[in-house]
Order: sequence, then C-alpha cells, then structure tokens
Amino acid sequence: MSAPKTCPMSKDRVVDTYFMEHRAKLIDLAAFLDRFDRADGDDSGDFRMAALEQATRVLLDGQPHRAKRILELFSDPTTELPQDAQGTKGASGAYPLTDGGE
Repeated sequence: MSAPKTCPMSKDRVVDTYFMEHRAKLIDLAAFLDRFDRADGDDSGDFRMAALEQATRVLLDGQPHRAKRILELFSDPTTELPQDAQGTKGASGAYPLTDGGE
C-alpha cells in the first residue's frame, strides 16, 4: 500500500530541498548511538532505547504514514488521567510500556 500523492513537489524536488537537512539528522542519530555504545553501564531494558529501535524499524518498513506511526509509538496511549503526580517527572520522550514491537 502506498501513500496518496498529495505533495505538490516532485520526488526530485523533495530530495533537492530536504536531503542535506535530513542527512545531518541521520548522522546526528548515528553519533548518539555510537556514544551510547561507548558508554559504561547496562544497555538493556531502557524503554527509550527500545522505542528508538522500534521507530527505526518503522522508518525502514516502506509502509505509509511513518511519521504518524512513529509519533504514536513514542506517545502515551493511556486515556485515564493520573490521580496524583507521585512518581512523575519531566517528559522522557517515550512511553515506558513499549512492548518491543513483537
């Protein structure tokens, strides 16, 4: 299934306009992962890294609506309001109950 053709630019124009910006973002992500690999400590079980791995699979799956699916992957799926703020802190960028994509 492919996404509907709603972008007013040609594919060549999209690449000409946005490639360098996104190339830099990809290099930045690679540098983050290299830094993480070189760091001390346990590298298993961090829900943020699990979410990033899932997002990478979505990015490469060739299916439509990747941005939406990745945003949903990082978003809190709960609908109930918390009754208190105990145990909460600043935004973490991913939801802790990420299931690993399996």
